[in-house]
Order: sequence, then structure tokens, then C-alpha cells
Amino acid sequence: MKLWFAKLAALFLLAVVLPLAAQDLASYERRVSVKTLPNGLTVVLWRRPEAPVFSFFTQVDAGSAQDPLNETGLAHMMEHMAFKGTPDIGTTDYAAEKPALEKVEQAYAAYEAERIKRVGQDPQKLAQLQKAWENARDAAEKYVIPNQFGEVVESHGGVGLNAFTNYDETAYMYSMPSNQLELWAALESDRMMHPVMRQFYKERNVVMEERRMRTDSRPTGRLVEQFLGTAFMANPYHRPTIGYASDLQSFSATDAADFFKRYYVPSNMVIGLVGDLDPDVVFPIVERYFGQLSNTPKPVEPYTVEAPQNSVREVTLQDPAQPFYLEGYHRPSYLAPDDAVYDAISDILSNGRTSRLYRSLVRDQQIAAVAAGFSGFPGNKYSHLFAFYAVPLPGHTTGEMQKAIHVEIEKLKTQEVTDDELQMFKTRTKADLIRGLAGNEGLAQQLAYYQTRYGDWRELFRYLDRVDKVTKADIRRVSNQVFQDTNRTVGVIQTQTASSQPGPGASKGVEQQ
Repeated sequence: MKLWFAKLAALFLLAVVLPLAAQDLASYERRVSVKTLPNGLTVVLWRRPEAPVFSFFTQVDAGSAQDPLNETGLAHMMEHMAFKGTPDIGTTDYAAEKPALEKVEQAYAAYEAERIKRVGQDPQKLAQLQKAWENARDAAEKYVIPNQFGEVVESHGGVGLNAFTNYDETAYMYSMPSNQLELWAALESDRMMHPVMRQFYKERNVVMEERRMRTDSRPTGRLVEQFLGTAFMANPYHRPTIGYASDLQSFSATDAADFFKRYYVPSNMVIGLVGDLDPDVVFPIVERYFGQLSNTPKPVEPYTVEAPQNSVREVTLQDPAQPFYLEGYHRPSYLAPDDAVYDAISDILSNGRTSRLYRSLVRDQQIAAVAAGFSGFPGNKYSHLFAFYAVPLPGHTTGEMQKAIHVEIEKLKTQEVTDDELQMFKTRTKADLIRGLAGNEGLAQQLAYYQTRYGDWRELFRYLDRVDKVTKADIRRVSNQVFQDTNRTVGVIQTQTASSQPGPGASKGVEQQ
């Protein structure tokens, strides 16, 4: 009965997807225009005249992997500072505010030089310098108009004002009525061309609190940070996007401005635009405003290649929290020829209630509340991890999670997946692509992402060709290559009670049944 239902679902998806997929790439190309300005900024525009609105997605090819040494969290700070305004927005008097901000930096540099002294620090002098810095901040604060950038956007019909930072990129987005295109161009070009690091240290405190809430106060947050620091030794993914606490206490607005100057250049950004937009109207406006940005070469990315792992690595967190199991295996970047094969493995293991991990751990054995396996952890621009995780139900252990997951991994390595599983993966992937084309916001993001990562937005559709070529033999081959004991890192939260604290010399490995 269950097999019959799965086949029926596959037939239904095919019925929905095939008519849409039959539209070849050429039909989409007629809607898309691409413009690269002389300064290197690339704009990908998808014309969709159904409603008089548009969405944009600006992707900056710099995430926390680009954080300088001792300045982790700086890429994330850029996301926060981008909403603080410009010389024209967010201030009552920029002519007076600018020198006031310079005094803040001078005072902070003096305070920080004393604070970081390892020998000979003068506590009285440090207190005086801190007070001088705080006074300078107060003096600069009186010029600030809070949240004015967002108010300008929203008062002209803008919605969805947002941004995010991950390991691979930082992105900015919102939607507006089409008749506000020139205002959008003025606002976005201005904040990329004339950033003002106002309220920097106030916002730095917000990020420090964010770290306390999301990492320091959450067992899974602490586990993931330590897990990634153990799995990666050279690769920049070993550093947290939020930043280490000591770095958040030390980097300055001057450091942020230097980071912005290096990475927020037109050649390192792509803008996706989708909506009721005429390229003959849009591109002259884009060139008029964004063409003023500096003509700076795309920054070179020095990158340390992670050495092959040759032993199991383990992280165990003793905590009163719910137990949690996590393991990861190193795999190549998204540019690997087998990238679509990893997607197939993830889909078969974890996509929905018919997936292998759900059926085995959650439905049949009833030992886990949730279980999944996925690629792209914590990013995919560089070599990264294929990860598995599971949350045991009460009365069950992380050791059981490990054994049950390894049973499913071993099946992938020794047995071919079924024809139905492989076909469902391919059908779902095509359906997901079509669904992704439905909304302006998601499509703008996809266009910017593929243009950035591959240099051609068309890879959004060409990916389906790679998916179609995945075979059962590919899945078995890749599983045997990657899911090896010596390539595995394990992270565990073991529930600790007052009576279960380990004594001296106690084992800290994965608990056994």
C-alpha cells in the first residue's frame, strides 16, 4: 500500500512538473537581461509584468569566511551597519556628526591600546580612557535619527526589508512598487557608496547579546561551534559567523570600514531584480546611480585547503539539556562534479515522511523525534560537511542514534537505492525549481546566487541536467568515498544531572546502549 502511494505521488509530481519543465531555457532567456557596468557590478533582471511591483536581492560575495584574523564577526557587523543610514539619511547634521564619529574612533583606539596590554596595564588610566570613549559616543549619538533608512523604504511602499549573513555571503533585500525604482537605486547605491558607521559600538553590543542568546546560552549552539572548530582546522568554516566573544569586544568601526572598503566593491556584488521592470528603463537608472561606485578589482581570496582527515574526531558536551547527536563527513565544494549526487543522497535520506531516516528512526523504531542528513554544512562555497543529526526520544541514547544512522549509511554503501527513490529525487528537484520561480523575492535571490557562484544565472536551469544524470551507481560510489570512519567528526550532547557528573578519568565518548 505504501509503495503504491509513493508511486502515485511520483506520478502526480510528474504531471505537474513536466509541462513546466518542457519550457526550454530559451523561453526563460527571453525574459532575462544582464548588464555588467564598467565598474564590475552585475545586474540580472527578470521581467515579470503581472503586478506593478519588483523585488531585489543584492549578494555580496563575502561572508564570515572572509573575516580577518582576530576580527571574527565583522562580516555579520556589516549586515547590521547597512541599516544605519548614509550621510543624508539617519542624521540631523552630518557635517557635525562626521568629526564627532572621528573622535569616537580616536578615543576608542586609545582605550583599546590600554585594554589589550598583557603586561603593565594601568587600571586607573584604563577607566579614564573608557570614560573618554563613552563621552565621545554620547556626543556623536545626539545627531542620530534612529531607523530612518527603514522608514524611508516603508513609507514609499517597501516591504520585507531584511538582510542576512552566512559563511559564504552577505545579502540585502526588500520589495517595492515599480514606480519607486529610482528611489530604490538612489537608496541602495548610496548605502553601498557612502556607509556611515554610526552607533557602531552600540550595535556591537547588540551582536554580543545575540551571541550570548544563540550560542553561549544554547547547548546546541555551543555544540555546533565546538563541532565545527573540531571538524575544520584550516578551512575558514572553523570560525563562527557570529564571532568569538573576545573579537566582538575588540574590533572597531575603523576595522569595519576597512572590511567594507575591501569587500563591498561593485565587482564583488551581484543584484537580482525581478518584477514589472523594463530593462530599457532600468539599466540607464542603474548605471546612473550604481555607476558612481568605485572601479575596484574583485578581491583575491586566499584560501587554505583543509588537509584530509585521518581519524575520528569527537566533541562531547555535558549539559542538563536534551541529548543531541551530530556527525559530519568532509566533502568537496559545490563545484565538485558529484554535487548533484550529494543532493540525491540528502533527498533520499531526509526529504519527507517517506525518507529513509524518518521511516527508520522516527516511524519504525520510534527512537528519535527527528533525524536527517544534509549537505552544505555550514556553507558550500568551500569544502564542507555532509552532516547527520538526530534527537533521541526519552529513554533512548545518542549511541542508539549513531548506530541507527550508520545502518542507513551502510545500506547506501552496499545496496543500490530503488528506482522509485531516485525518480522521486529528480521529480522533486524539478518541482522545487518551478515553485522557486513563483515569487519575485525567491527568484531574485536565485538569479543573484547562480550569477555569483557560476558567473551565469543559467546554471539555475542547467543544474537539472546534472540531476538527470545521477545514477544509482553514483550514489553508491560517492557514499563509499565519503562516509568513512576516518573522515567523520562526531558531536554529542549528553544529558547531565547532579548525580551523573563524570568523575576524573571518565570516558567522554558517545554513550553506549
